[in-house]
Amino acid sequence: MKTIYLVPLSALTVAITQPSWAEDEYEYIDAPVAEQIADLTDDDRDGVVNARDLCPATPSGAQVDNVGCGESLKEQEERQLRILFANDSYEINPIFSDQIQTMAEFLERYQSASIQIQGFASKVGSPEYNLELSKKRAHAVEDELLSFYVEPERVTIVGYGETRLEAEGDDETSHALNRKVTATVVGLKEEVIEEWTIFTSKEK
Repeated sequence: MKTIYLVPLSALTVAITQPSWAEDEYEYIDAPVAEQIADLTDDDRDGVVNARDLCPATPSGAQVDNVGCGESLKEQEERQLRILFANDSYEINPIFSDQIQTMAEFLERYQSASIQIQGFASKVGSPEYNLELSKKRAHAVEDELLSFYVEPERVTIVGYGETRLEAEGDDETSHALNRKVTATVVGLKEEVIEEWTIFTSKEK
């Protein structure tokens, strides 16, 4: 005669659903802490770390190269003075006033530019006298330039007398060309190119 054992359904369910690995035990392992060897600081936040940033003060938003230097657009402009004088005179003819005012406006626009005013004389008279006369002509132009509020420290003068003649002849035309004041000023404007972003807008 066979013996029949009755097993409760709840016990059977536990036996079926209990996974075999549930009784396995593992030791907890802490995640490793990363050790940063290199300094990745980027003080000017241009995407180039301080360690290789050759231009550490790049303006915010500037387009930079691989060494952190901003690319710039350079604009150069030039202005000249050429003022003629009567014989043995350092009085400025009013027809040259506009030229001097234009130079003053140019210096106002290019604040980093300075000007050297050069005075000259013809060969009429002694070399010593002509040297002083050339300086007086340069000073006269300087005074009028300063009247337009150009900073004095940006202006220098030099007198060449008759040592640098434009025309070597001994006629009146040659002498007239040599009685002069000249100056050349180069203004340089440098603008940093900004990096293009999705917020960049084009002028219409």
